[in-house]
Amino acid sequence: MDLSCEECTATLLDERLPEDAARLARLRASPAIEFHDKYEAQRASLRGILSTSDSAGIEESPVWAYYPWRRAAVRLLDQAAFRLLRLDRNRNKITRAEQDRLAELEVGIVGLSVGHAVALALTLEGTCGKIRLADFDTVDLSNLNRVPATVFDLGVNKAVVAARRIAEVDPYLTVSVHTGGVTVGTISDFLDGLDLVIEECDSLDMKVAVREEARSQRIPVVMETSDRGLIDVERFDLEPDRPLFHGLLGDVDSALLAGLSAREKVPHMLRVLGAADLSSRMAASLVEIGTTISTWPQLGGDVLFGGASIAAAVRRFGLGRALPSGRVRIDLDAVLDVLSSPTAAAGGTGAHPTDVEPPPAPVDGRGAVVHAAHAAPSGGNAQPWKVVADRTELRLFLDPDRTSTMDVQFRGSYVALGAALYNARVAAAAFGILGSIEMFGDRKTPTLVATMAFGTSSDAALARRYDRMLRRGTNRHRGVPQRIGDRASRELAAAAEEEGARLRIITDRRAITAASELFAASERVRFLDPRLHAEMIGELRWPGEDNLETGIDMRSLELDATDASTLRVVSRSDAMAHLAEWQLGRSLGATTRDRVRSSSALAAVVIDGHQPLDFVRGGSALEAVWISAEEHGLAVQPISPVFLYGLDTADLEELAPAYTTQLSEGRRAMREMFGVAAEETLVLILRMSHAPRPSVRSRRFLSGDQATPRRRV
Repeated sequence: MDLSCEECTATLLDERLPEDAARLARLRASPAIEFHDKYEAQRASLRGILSTSDSAGIEESPVWAYYPWRRAAVRLLDQAAFRLLRLDRNRNKITRAEQDRLAELEVGIVGLSVGHAVALALTLEGTCGKIRLADFDTVDLSNLNRVPATVFDLGVNKAVVAARRIAEVDPYLTVSVHTGGVTVGTISDFLDGLDLVIEECDSLDMKVAVREEARSQRIPVVMETSDRGLIDVERFDLEPDRPLFHGLLGDVDSALLAGLSAREKVPHMLRVLGAADLSSRMAASLVEIGTTISTWPQLGGDVLFGGASIAAAVRRFGLGRALPSGRVRIDLDAVLDVLSSPTAAAGGTGAHPTDVEPPPAPVDGRGAVVHAAHAAPSGGNAQPWKVVADRTELRLFLDPDRTSTMDVQFRGSYVALGAALYNARVAAAAFGILGSIEMFGDRKTPTLVATMAFGTSSDAALARRYDRMLRRGTNRHRGVPQRIGDRASRELAAAAEEEGARLRIITDRRAITAASELFAASERVRFLDPRLHAEMIGELRWPGEDNLETGIDMRSLELDATDASTLRVVSRSDAMAHLAEWQLGRSLGATTRDRVRSSSALAAVVIDGHQPLDFVRGGSALEAVWISAEEHGLAVQPISPVFLYGLDTADLEELAPAYTTQLSEGRRAMREMFGVAAEETLVLILRMSHAPRPSVRSRRFLSGDQATPRRRV
């Protein structure tokens, strides 16, 4: 709906005209109407700036501007004199000739939160002669941190508030108001005849709809986002075939976006804005949306700066100066010289084909044994081993360079080596070359963990697991909780016992829910502690950007589009530092919480003792249980909370000094949850679920002389 001038713009009354004089008389007769007359002061100021040549054509004919919402009238210079005096301080940043040229522009503004600051800046500078305003919303108290309105404007339509503000600065500026905002049905009429449109609405589908119609009418679009002063320019007047948002959205159109929920729009919005380009506080705050804050934050200063930035862009456009399509984060006018077209982030989940089939194993026995050892699981897929084989034996060495903070005293590495040894035994049994095994047999070489001779024996139980062992993999899909049968539970427990360990299984839904909170809290510590966060993100591998032979292929995280987009944000150490400082980030463990809650069971492998040999034995038991679980159709994901290998307070203090108390409580609760006695040690926890097949398998660096994996921080 368009409002009449009476409701949102000033009524100009000339006492020389009979009709206007009569209305002024009626207004003066009302005691409720105030009259403000500073005309002589204006005349004096005008004379002070006029030269002889400037005086030509300037008349001093007073006009009364009546503002019904203020119940007041103000006596002013006529339009030419008023404009000359009001904009005098623009000289020489804008010459008078340029000012006249800018007065020919007609600009539309869609969205009057940030748009209010834009409208005000354009008005103050006299950067245009006509403005169209559109917003359906009304001013709320929460808007007053950034919208230059007042408490007297609460409940008033935002476009009306902006129009009134403009009228109180310059009643001669032509303003039209659309209090219904713009819709797919009205956007064409709103844009018709505009020279430029400034888009500042909240809805992503309307952002796209505005651009679709602007491109159709060959009208340029300018947008400013208050975070880090992003200016975005799309010159559809010069490039009528230019893709919307520089192609960052792909083929997504407004109709498709209109059917998405707010959450489903997040990945599209992050593609437009660029997660890596957000300020650290904005990135940190995005994690909190829906928990401690309701929507993205904006500051009044940033919004006002955005108004100035847009005014600079409009000024360039109106004066025919360089303003190409592109985007830049700017310092007002000067940095507009470096506008450049954005490019989509490299890589992505589609850069490599999905592969869930294991690589082919060698057909010769010794080669198969080496291959099997490399196929073992390890924390972060760090592969903390060196595998050396000759004609007589296979030797497994600890690689101390392939460790992390959570791998306290290499306990996690020893678990991985135990799993590698189990796999080697399975392969040797399958090929009939199983021989004797010696553990830690060389005092001169403390990194030598196991030596397995190539013999002539077999083991039918181990050999039967060969094919399943090759196919074993981590499955991080959310599952559907189902009952695990008694037979499966017995066989899982037996698999652990065969390797000298015990298995504690939790299937009670309340206990699983409690465990989900415990593990989520631990995951939050990994995000918030700087060292743990750097190592966790360093484990991730992005297809198209990283070597995938070590670390965790991010596709294997089984994230939906929203969570995958958010991963770029939570990967940022500066954002996490803010959350740590603010003591926030409660949502950081949400993915772990949801996955654990979707489990059919949680199984903990427990051993006696806590020496390296004990952890190696536990690793063999872990691999046996994992393979057995997959034989029963279960999806398996290892869960290793931060405190898993911290056996005492000193260990926990070394892990994350700022969170020692929390880690200590988590360790106590976990041991109590799984009934771990004082003399027992927990090796690892397996989340077992009923879920689809994993999207990808972790790859392996199949060389005895392995390179140190890339650590992304």
